[in-house]
Amino acid sequence: MKEANQAALQRALTAGAEAAAPWAATPATERAAILDCLADLIEAERTTFMAFLAREGGKTLADGLAEVREAADYCCHYAALARRDFARPRELTGATGELNRMALHGRGVFAAISPWNFPLAIFVGQIAAALAAGNAVIAKPARQTPLVGFHAVSLFHRAGIPASVLHYLPGSGSALGTQLGATSALTA
Repeated sequence: MKEANQAALQRALTAGAEAAAPWAATPATERAAILDCLADLIEAERTTFMAFLAREGGKTLADGLAEVREAADYCCHYAALARRDFARPRELTGATGELNRMALHGRGVFAAISPWNFPLAIFVGQIAAALAAGNAVIAKPARQTPLVGFHAVSLFHRAGIPASVLHYLPGSGSALGTQLGATSALTA
């Protein structure tokens, strides 16, 4: 698999920045429905993921199955949080009885960099959390497990996440990961 370079990173940052506001404006219930669909897709693709996890990550079949289930659980968890916390402003009563409203929303473009030892569950969890909150994401899998990451991102897209919102950038941590982690274009 070809590694992404600096030019690919810049294209992803630009596209993500342009897509962040429209994605944040997508109703939280729609974002949550996509994550619920993704959980079903991950479960349906469990044997493929288990094979990738064994081949690339050295996981046993039991560990691979547990990781697949954890990834699907993350999707369901963040879908529920999106519905609860992002669908509408929360009313907060002040100490003197005044009414305040707190509204949560996306903040921009986030980086999701997966570790080699949990290349599916942690990767999917990071991405799902950021997307549920209304953020665009640049996803860099662990160098050792690019197929796990690629297949996961392809399922995010198949579930309904626009390609402009979620970008897949494989590469080494010493090159791409360092640049991605240090870029000031990412917002948090």
